[in-house]
Amino acid sequence: MKNFNNRVAVITGGGSGFGREFALIGARLGMKLVLADVQQEALDAVKAELEAKGAEVLAMRCDVRHAEQVQALADATMQKFGAVHLVFNNAGVGSGGLVWENTQADWDWILGVNLWGVIHGVRIFTNLMLECAKKDPQYEGHIVNTASMAGLLNAPTMGVYNVSKHAVVSLTETLYQDLKLVEAPIGASVLCPYFVPTGISQSHRNRPDDVQAAAPTASQKAAQAMSDKAVSSGKVTAQEVAENTFKAISEEQFYIFSHPGALGNVQERMEDIVLQRNPGDPYKAAPHIRDILRAKLKAE
Repeated sequence: MKNFNNRVAVITGGGSGFGREFALIGARLGMKLVLADVQQEALDAVKAELEAKGAEVLAMRCDVRHAEQVQALADATMQKFGAVHLVFNNAGVGSGGLVWENTQADWDWILGVNLWGVIHGVRIFTNLMLECAKKDPQYEGHIVNTASMAGLLNAPTMGVYNVSKHAVVSLTETLYQDLKLVEAPIGASVLCPYFVPTGISQSHRNRPDDVQAAAPTASQKAAQAMSDKAVSSGKVTAQEVAENTFKAISEEQFYIFSHPGALGNVQERMEDIVLQRNPGDPYKAAPHIRDILRAKLKAE
């Protein structure tokens, strides 16, 4: 996708973090913007910010766990703008703790947003984009699914999150291959950020009533503390990641990384698989982190 001006971008999780930065860049490039989020106040603030810059904006509260709400978002987009060219299936939440201590509500919430939200976005918007392409011989489209380095690695105390993001990587790789198979004028990319200050470590603030958490276990408290520290200390900004994402879209680049230096860990994991070795030590380069985590667990 080379031309962004006057094209329509749909962004889930558009009220903060990467979503807000995607929207700001889209506005700068002359795009028409559709923002979805569960945070009404944040959504309203970003909408006002974009409109002050002269952008045309449709903002809708949308819980991507629910297919009917994603469909309503698509319907409203078509009613207002008549087409969709760029989709960011970006809404995401985080959670931690020893994997056997996560409740069904934890699994329902994390998979509902991180995986089912992307599934609904791919299923609904890809079909819509293919219909748009039939009506426009010059049509260009692209879909970006936000995964994580946790979709390529498996750190301890992040089991539910890891599972959700591995699935998003697999889904997006398959989407890419399927679009190529039918020669669709639609590209696909998967965004795999590492620790970037976006607010995701505080995503429990928006946890819905129907999947409320039980009292946190020692491992969940420890994982939360470690996540807060890692995310808040990240040196790469959400704006930088968003800029790189738009560059990747224009260059038809599939894998997008915020921290390419972490790919050595991915290579080692792949070698473990190919060489049939047991999974390696995720703390080999930083054993003090394992020691801190164990100490937190023992202190409870």
